[in-house]
Amino acid sequence: MQYDRRYDNMALQEILDKINSINAEDLKLYFITRILKENVKKTSKVINKYRFKAYQVDINDEIREYLYELSKDKIEWVISKNFEMIDYDILTDDTENLFTYQMQNKVFSFTDVVRKQLQQNPPKMQSIEEILQNNDELWAYCVGFNDLSANDWIYAFRKIQSTKVAVDEQYDKKPLKFIRTFFDTKNQKLELLKGETVNLDKQIDCIYYNEIFYVIKKGYFEQIVGLEEEYKEEAKNVVEALKKTEKIDGLDKIEKQIETTPSVHKKLVRIARIGNYRNIDDKIIKKMKSVCKKHNINLKTDNGKLLIEDEQDIDIILKMLADYYKTGDVSGKPYGTFSGKEIMVKAK
Repeated sequence: MQYDRRYDNMALQEILDKINSINAEDLKLYFITRILKENVKKTSKVINKYRFKAYQVDINDEIREYLYELSKDKIEWVISKNFEMIDYDILTDDTENLFTYQMQNKVFSFTDVVRKQLQQNPPKMQSIEEILQNNDELWAYCVGFNDLSANDWIYAFRKIQSTKVAVDEQYDKKPLKFIRTFFDTKNQKLELLKGETVNLDKQIDCIYYNEIFYVIKKGYFEQIVGLEEEYKEEAKNVVEALKKTEKIDGLDKIEKQIETTPSVHKKLVRIARIGNYRNIDDKIIKKMKSVCKKHNINLKTDNGKLLIEDEQDIDIILKMLADYYKTGDVSGKPYGTFSGKEIMVKAK
């Protein structure tokens, strides 16, 4: 029987139906802040180094209606795209997929936000200045939908970029290099906009319902919950492990890329998951050369070691360490991908 991909959207359709049954006036807006925990051990995982705090934000009916409609429109759009729903994977992109990230057995700092804080009537935010004075970051905003009688919450999250927030320069660590203005149609003048401002995008990065994140914008989701920084830390650990093999020269160039290129983090994490790098020896390097020759790729070596001189070398070596080149058993066609799961063949 052919698989019907409409089943992939049943969960989102259920969420949309619930939102449609909820009155817009019951919608809640929350701001999520992030701050580094005090006395954090160097060995602690990045994903647990931060404390998140939820604040309830009072809004008027116009903003409430705006958030209500844009949330529905975005969910309807995702359903219309008929994306395939798959379990979250670090390397698979989100252009044709909707990821689900299960919260069962997940224990990290952000879980406290969705499991406790948002459902326990968070304190109301008094001002953005107060947040900045306490060294918190305004991290994300959250739209909460709830049938008050059922206590069945749905939360939609969006990452707040620092450029979208503006306050008085005396409180802002990175003051804006422009003035904020608006055009007043009543007097037909451009006026100075004073006070604290936050731009709310017409976008949703992820939806949380019933212990599952439905990931629409993968990169921003990873930022919100802290996965991006965790991957960066793990990538650094992989490079340190590669140094110990003493089989690669030029690893400092990968270290520089780690500071600026999140895609490299994910590739290195993938390499860590596979674990092939632990067994690098002359025999493995010989196999790498054979694979590269087959695909007309220049794998540089020097004195029996892999050699990194530029970004192209980084790409080639990461592919070798990740077993990037694969062949389909049925078609015999070659494929190139960082993703995929190892199949454990059962003994006969």
